[in-house]
Amino acid sequence: MGEKVVAGVFDLSGRQEYREKLARCLEGLERLLADRRFDRPRNLMGLEIELNLVGSDGMPRMRNAEVLRRIASRDFQTELGMFNLEVNILPHRMSGRVFDQLAEELRTGLAYADRKAAEVDAGIVMIGILPTLGSHDVVSANLSDVHRYMLLNEQMAAARGEDFVLDIDGVEHLVATSESIAPESACTSVQLHLQTTPERFADVWNAAQAIASVQIALGANSPFLFGKELWRESRPPLFQQSTDVRPPELRNQGVRPRTWFGERWVGSAYELFEENLRFFPPILPICEEEDPLRVLDEGGVPSLAELVLHNGTIYRWNRPVYGIADGVPHLRVENRVLPAGPSVADVIANAAFYYGLVRALADESRPVWTRLPFETAARNFDTACRHGIEAELLWPRPGRSGGVAKVPAVKLVRDELLPLAAAGLDAWNIEPADRDLYLGIIEERCRRRVNGASWQADTYHRALEAGLGRESALAATTRRYAELTQTGEPVHNWPVGFPGR
Repeated sequence: MGEKVVAGVFDLSGRQEYREKLARCLEGLERLLADRRFDRPRNLMGLEIELNLVGSDGMPRMRNAEVLRRIASRDFQTELGMFNLEVNILPHRMSGRVFDQLAEELRTGLAYADRKAAEVDAGIVMIGILPTLGSHDVVSANLSDVHRYMLLNEQMAAARGEDFVLDIDGVEHLVATSESIAPESACTSVQLHLQTTPERFADVWNAAQAIASVQIALGANSPFLFGKELWRESRPPLFQQSTDVRPPELRNQGVRPRTWFGERWVGSAYELFEENLRFFPPILPICEEEDPLRVLDEGGVPSLAELVLHNGTIYRWNRPVYGIADGVPHLRVENRVLPAGPSVADVIANAAFYYGLVRALADESRPVWTRLPFETAARNFDTACRHGIEAELLWPRPGRSGGVAKVPAVKLVRDELLPLAAAGLDAWNIEPADRDLYLGIIEERCRRRVNGASWQADTYHRALEAGLGRESALAATTRRYAELTQTGEPVHNWPVGFPGR
């Protein structure tokens, strides 16, 4: 949905035309794959981070348009809510000191953006869900003034035909309704891109799906929503429910939600794009002039614009991406699992762990997904979202005896997955200093059993114990979080509570 979208009212014939165009795009993708037209391996990775604008009082600031004008950089863009921004880091080759380079670019860019935001009494905060966000903040009036967001909201609300219902039962129970998809804007995430060949795509995607639960357990950073303490990572249930265009009757029939984990391991990228067409009706049926099959017949590379747009309205936690760079098509896996934050060091450590582990698992002769039922991987994801760093996951037993066993996520990571991630980073030719620094942050998180979610919850309860009311405790937690983010220290080193208390 990052592309420019311009359209008017959609009529019935337009939807039929769009569906036909989608079919032609899918055929075009199939031909590109059969003809081996895709880019050679280039070991490229990319990074996007969604951000929150927060005032000195810890409350959200609806000022992204003003802040973006001051930043005046194409690296920063709007996101769904007026209190959101997104920063995009240009693709980097996976080798050498790439993670230190990414960390320096992020620190520099975020510090500059934070200075510009301060000119309008706001600051930049990386956090999964802003603890001080209220239901009154995520309404249609606070959607960014960008046509594509307005149009997406209109179409999804029309498809739903009634209020969106949020019902998340965690430490506390939240029930709320919304007339729009605006609650989705509460979710601020990190997207990790990895370019891969068609031949390697399925292995990379399956590996990413298998470890999504581990990523969440380690990186959970969203324990609060609308003043309630919910799951340790509340983004996934919030995202699914706030984009769920199915009325109860369609849910009861087993119709898939537009935000979903999936239901099977795959053998190719094509299967995922085909599944998108088979299961999901178009939300934005906007047709371009290009005929993809004619472009192919003439020796060109089609943009597959309709396929790309449709894919952008289906929110898989690991999304297939078709793109073109320098006139050559390529495929990427977009990992959308992680929340933003807490610190730059934490974000880069999460990235290093992901890229190293995915590489190692995709290279295995007996891959984990051949030993882990997909339904178990999906259940692991739900468990990790609920319990974060304290989650116990089902994982294949070592050796060839078969079966799965329940193991604490931190033990699984320290005993089995960190060595694999290190081997994967070695295979990418990452410098040992980079490898050890950032995987060391993951190890310390596991050793101390601390991540962003546990720090937020512990600090919030410390504030309650000191006599603050709920709203004041959430605001104090947010302000302290923002202060500690500025130190650059990873979250496992953050002191719980407040100075002098």
